[in-house]
Amino acid sequence: GTLFPYTTLFRSDSLIIFCYYFYLPNLVEIVFRIMYTPDKEVMNVIALEVNQKYYTTSELKNMGYSYYKIGQMEENGQLHRINRTTYENLSYKGDENDFINAAAYVPDGVICLMSAARYYELTNFLPDVIDVAIDRKKKVSTLPDWPEIKIFYFDPSRMETGVVQITEGGDSFRIFDIEKTVVDIIYYRNKIGIEETSEVLRNYLKRKDRQIDRLYTYAKMLRCEAIVRTYLEVLVS
Repeated sequence: GTLFPYTTLFRSDSLIIFCYYFYLPNLVEIVFRIMYTPDKEVMNVIALEVNQKYYTTSELKNMGYSYYKIGQMEENGQLHRINRTTYENLSYKGDENDFINAAAYVPDGVICLMSAARYYELTNFLPDVIDVAIDRKKKVSTLPDWPEIKIFYFDPSRMETGVVQITEGGDSFRIFDIEKTVVDIIYYRNKIGIEETSEVLRNYLKRKDRQIDRLYTYAKMLRCEAIVRTYLEVLVS
């Protein structure tokens, strides 16, 4: 008798047969799993929407993308980083909107003054820049070549009053409501122009949805009630 009954297995021909029947199937299964098991990140992420042009880093993280994956998408031409917090979705297929673009570059900003007046159809003036208000303590790191953005620095009380959010597709921008826009234009009349200011107020007064009480409320809050009342008395009389 032999000391080890399975010694014959270790002869070359027997070893090949043993490996073929016992190890090869397991090896094939391991390779198959490596090749065809989906990446957890790919399984868990939410695809970018073609109707949303901009994504913040926090939005992408909440959708399941790691910093590594975001970097890969930037390298592959899916995303373009425009500043420290925001990426442009290069697969976006919606319409271009200057206000959406401005909001991406100035996320704490609010569309204001003549740009807001144009939005509310209070003027025929076609601004060649986008007027955006930010808190006077804030800073903007990057501005685009287009659209050209003009920054106005507002104090906190003026900045926080009368802000509404408009959503278009998957993006949004903030803008002052119509009464706040009129009050701001009267307040900045020397920068805007007296003729343009009068046009805005005349067109506002023609609107059926005007809210004069709200206009006065804003004017009182922002300490320009006297000049607003004077403009209204002149135009109404």
